[in-house]
Amino acid sequence: MKPATALLVQQLTAEARATAHARSSTCPCGAATLADHPDGIVVRHADTVAKAHPEDTDPTGLTTRLTIATHHPGILLPPLVPTPADLHGRLVTFWPYGIPVDPDTPDAAPWEAAATLLARLHRTPVPPSPPTMRGPAKAARAVARLRAVGPHPAATPVLRAWDTLPAWARDEAPMPHTGTLCHGDLHLGQLIRHPTPEGPWLLIDVDDLGVGVPAWDLARPAAWYACGLLAPGEWVRFLAAYRAEGGPAVPADGDPWPALDVPARALTVQTAARAVAKAVAAGRPLDEVEQSVVDACDRMATVPPQLAQEHPK
Repeated sequence: MKPATALLVQQLTAEARATAHARSSTCPCGAATLADHPDGIVVRHADTVAKAHPEDTDPTGLTTRLTIATHHPGILLPPLVPTPADLHGRLVTFWPYGIPVDPDTPDAAPWEAAATLLARLHRTPVPPSPPTMRGPAKAARAVARLRAVGPHPAATPVLRAWDTLPAWARDEAPMPHTGTLCHGDLHLGQLIRHPTPEGPWLLIDVDDLGVGVPAWDLARPAAWYACGLLAPGEWVRFLAAYRAEGGPAVPADGDPWPALDVPARALTVQTAARAVAKAVAAGRPLDEVEQSVVDACDRMATVPPQLAQEHPK
């Protein structure tokens, strides 16, 4: 860990401890670093979590996202404090701790709960002056990181697949539809149970929350299914639950892929770009899963993407 990062973690832990002690006079104490990556540093003290957001985070956008989470506690985990704090130039937010999805029990993954929460979020009225969903921006950032690491054999099919996508999916043009509130970065790590230990599942991480194309929120499980990384039964459960809750991203029945194809391709490229960049940085070959995603990009580049058609909402 870099010295500057270590100091930030120490300071963030102190802030989490102070917030936890302010919430309860009987705090059991106990601290842990839950995440340390470019998307944020997250620490926990007892039942309080503090997150230092990326250095380039827009304070107005983050405040709006916190307000949305505060107003929809049955869908999104509400923050403990509705506005971000400043910690030596980094925006920090505070949250209650929840039980995350257990990665060691994949058969118990809450696909139905994730889909139901997404559908409810997508049907939520859009607030005034909403931020834009940042999914395409994150995909473009992953591709930029891939280009920056230098030549690699796996980079060619990934970049070729990226070039087949429409401009909006590459964050080079506005999204075609921005009337739906979206999460922007849905995966199983974005769900927790709160209150602990048996509370309902809720969505966390509002950094990419905003208006945009709702199919983007279904794109990662769709991509995993298309790449053979998600079992057909789990995909069917996820899609059926989303439709049962009236989710607007796909038609109520029939083929969902005209709506999902472009976002799923973009998430496949994003995943592959991150995998190759990490492998290059670590000086190691791609593992089997990483290679399968690169191979999917190679196949994608030879078949034009389906363009979504309007369907009844």
